[in-house]
Amino acid sequence: MRRILLVLAALLLAPAARATETLGVQPAEIADQKAVFATVESPNVVPARARIGGTVAELSVRQGDAVRAGQIVAVVGDEKLLLHIAALDAQIAAVQSQLAQAQADLTRAETLLRQGAGTRVAMDQARTAMEVASATLKARTAERDVARQQLVEGQVLAPMAGRVLQVPVTNGTVVLGGDPIATIAESNFILRLRVPERHAGTLKIGDPVRIDGADLGRSGAVFGKITLVYPKIEEGRVVADAMAPGLGDFFVGERIRVWIGAGTRRAFVIPASFIVTRFGLDYVRLQGPGGAAIETPVQRGQEHPTPAMPDALEILSGLHAGDVLAKP
Repeated sequence: MRRILLVLAALLLAPAARATETLGVQPAEIADQKAVFATVESPNVVPARARIGGTVAELSVRQGDAVRAGQIVAVVGDEKLLLHIAALDAQIAAVQSQLAQAQADLTRAETLLRQGAGTRVAMDQARTAMEVASATLKARTAERDVARQQLVEGQVLAPMAGRVLQVPVTNGTVVLGGDPIATIAESNFILRLRVPERHAGTLKIGDPVRIDGADLGRSGAVFGKITLVYPKIEEGRVVADAMAPGLGDFFVGERIRVWIGAGTRRAFVIPASFIVTRFGLDYVRLQGPGGAAIETPVQRGQEHPTPAMPDALEILSGLHAGDVLAKP
């Protein structure tokens, strides 16, 4: 009884299995792909600049290091600032002594005026001297804060997260305010394409691009899309940016072959798994009206992998619209 049930189940499942192993052939619009070379670039390359002049006292990064936004890249020291702060500290101490003396004089003048032994003019003079000393103290303190802030600005900070491409200075290098200390590339790398200008009319934002996975150390094809087309043509070439996964974040300027669409045409495209090769010839199995399958030779063309059909292959001859293929 159990054997009979297994046979019945196999018979019921057989049509479904055969249905999934067949493919109807119809011409479809495919992109006429063209191979171009693209370079791995960073969308933004920004220098980390010194905010004050001085000498590079500490350099904490080198080429290839990954940095985060706000990280200290280097420290620029200026001995004149330290001397200026020391001079301001001495002036503040002297003004504090003057202020203390002015406060004592004002207290004495107010006491004498209350006792009738002093004059209002002396009290006003003492109050004015105290106000002048207080204002001078505030000015010297503010000037010292400015000098200390300049000392803090000796820290060169990374403007964004990314990777250090160049460090044109070393410890002990004399720099001015605004000089670049390190060049940092933003970590979200892109592909920069340069396409002949005859394809300018067919290149649009959102168009798919394909990359051979071997170029990225991966198996299969990698798919991306064009995110920006620059309006300026440079040396007879249209410049465009494309995003694709797996570009990495280390090598900048690496050349990668990219397939882009250069128009469309109608063709027969089937999965490569429906083709069997024997003695250098390619065959497909055509399913006849009675269900019998016969092998017929075909001529394969260019590969057209897509996310929906990773092993898509163009057939140049041997197939007609309406043919039904059986998977070998």
